[in-house]
Amino acid sequence: MHRSLTAQLPLSRYRIDRDHLTRERPRLFEELAEDPRTRVIALWRGEVLIAEDDEAPALEYLVTDTVPEGLLRIYLGRALDVDPALPAGSPIVAAVFDDEAAKALDVDIARWRSPRTLGHRLGDRDAGLAIEALGIANWHETHRFSPRTGHSTTPAKGGWVRIDDEDGQEMFPRTDAAIIVGITDAQDRLVLGSNALWESNRFSLLAGFVEPGESLEAAVVREVFEETGLRIIDPQYVGSQPWPFPASLMLGFRATLDADADNLLRPDGTEILDLRWFSRDDLADNLDSILLPGRTSIARAIIEDWFGGPLEDS
Repeated sequence: MHRSLTAQLPLSRYRIDRDHLTRERPRLFEELAEDPRTRVIALWRGEVLIAEDDEAPALEYLVTDTVPEGLLRIYLGRALDVDPALPAGSPIVAAVFDDEAAKALDVDIARWRSPRTLGHRLGDRDAGLAIEALGIANWHETHRFSPRTGHSTTPAKGGWVRIDDEDGQEMFPRTDAAIIVGITDAQDRLVLGSNALWESNRFSLLAGFVEPGESLEAAVVREVFEETGLRIIDPQYVGSQPWPFPASLMLGFRATLDADADNLLRPDGTEILDLRWFSRDDLADNLDSILLPGRTSIARAIIEDWFGGPLEDS
């Protein structure tokens, strides 16, 4: 079994008490607005508001009276760390800004940043909060209406439930499970693919969604064969990372080729347009001509774990 990479993954870091029982309070946000310790992080168009310190990026924590009424609010939990700016026990709320509210906040637009590209530079607490907030906010955006009845829905329980306005049925957040796998051959080379949606010189690991009624390991075997024609054996779990872009949990694996199969690379031509085997020397020698996954991704972590250390982008 490979050692777990989860503790090293940028978006798996977390320093917050989610304080789930507090979500049940019927006047929760009114109570939090009256608590001087409460702080609010702002989301707008899938980005978070960053404080004015680009050397060490961190979330901007707003006081409640600077946040307009009527915005979707989500209770994220309470701070755990000893921090003069955000003492342990401080309640933290996410507010989802619309265009009008974001404009009224009157901040430099460059301070709105995506956790997808910035997440690895945030501290443990801020990375966890940004991903929690973005994940639940994305769920709200796609569940304004019940998929079962078509009725409109209303947020409840601290933003962690939506209720059907007609029949009172509760809906809870869901996460899409997706596998991602580093495949090696008998020479310990790693296969990387170029997706049809990317630049032609960008390469990454193979990934795909888990289908209903399918185990994670079965999904690894199926996705790899569908996209590459390769037969693999012994998928080994190596760690997981939330990826709310918009709503996934990435489950990382390593696997090896089946020595009894022909193992010819056959890009499916739809999702994967190019496939290449890389030795460690090959990868190091080609960093000036290919693009690797960003440092926030689990793909980058699995590649660097195989490589034996950090890879410097060109």
